[in-house]
Amino acid sequence: MGAMRTTTFAKAAGLRRGVLGIAVGLLAGLSCSVSAAQDFPTRTVKMIVPFGAGTTTDIVARSTSEAMSKLLGQTIVVENRAGGGGVIGSSAVAKAAPDGYTLVMGTASTHGINPSLYKNLPYDVMKDFVPIGFVGYTPNLLIVATNSPYQNLADLKAAATKGPGLSFASAGSGTTGHLASELLKTKLGGQMVHVPYKEGGQALTDVMGGQAQFMFYHPAAVMPHIKAGRLRALGVSSATKSAAAPGVVPIAQQGYPDFDLVSWFMVYAPVSTPPAVVARLRAAAAGAVATADVAEKLAGQGIETRAMTGDEMIAFNRGELSKWAAVVQRSGARAD
Repeated sequence: MGAMRTTTFAKAAGLRRGVLGIAVGLLAGLSCSVSAAQDFPTRTVKMIVPFGAGTTTDIVARSTSEAMSKLLGQTIVVENRAGGGGVIGSSAVAKAAPDGYTLVMGTASTHGINPSLYKNLPYDVMKDFVPIGFVGYTPNLLIVATNSPYQNLADLKAAATKGPGLSFASAGSGTTGHLASELLKTKLGGQMVHVPYKEGGQALTDVMGGQAQFMFYHPAAVMPHIKAGRLRALGVSSATKSAAAPGVVPIAQQGYPDFDLVSWFMVYAPVSTPPAVVARLRAAAAGAVATADVAEKLAGQGIETRAMTGDEMIAFNRGELSKWAAVVQRSGARAD
């Protein structure tokens, strides 16, 4: 009997030691995790741009990352990983280690439109990413050639409904400019044919040359042509006026009050990145966007900044997913 009691106590003691060992191990791991987060970053951080070099997203990423580097005291290297409408680069970050050392400059396309545009998107915006910093937004301008007969939205509507129809250009299927045109098509009615281009520069050239009747494109690329007398703006895609084109009236104020689409840029990290690391990165991103130098560079791209908390970024992203999903559904747009 005594031997049995001794054996039972020994087993219980061993079990307690085992549980205690596990607890100590977990606490040690937690301590190391907290310590690592407090020391973050100790090496180079990578920011992936899911589009090519020289694009607006690339320019925004390089301006923002340079300022973030100074605030973090560590280099941030920008890596362009283009392809698949931003899917390739974004997917790579979604699958990256959640340690704060791999970020992505997300856009309205990659983190707002793509989930509705692609049937088998390899990432889930709300489940695979945590927002780090909202950089800014820019509307698109509705533009026609200066010698075009279309002076306003009523002229476009008349041409679409009474004549052979209109053709509109875009920098590619599924872009914000394409979907803004598709939304306009549903509002005005009539016949409108989409002519997608591989890049926006050639699309602008063909609009100026009359090969396509209109397009939506960002102010930074459009305003020099407007000032030179080659293009005319008929409206802005945002609900309010654009700081880059204050003289252009929003489409929402021309009889279509629910017309409100903008391009935007937001830094993301993989989900499950430690909260302390997220907080450190968010402080650096907010500080970077708030600097006069970055704000000036963004303004040069027609981008307006806006401060957002973590919860506000999540709510904003959820709203954008819903908004763009409705536009994609109504337009029937599909990724090429």
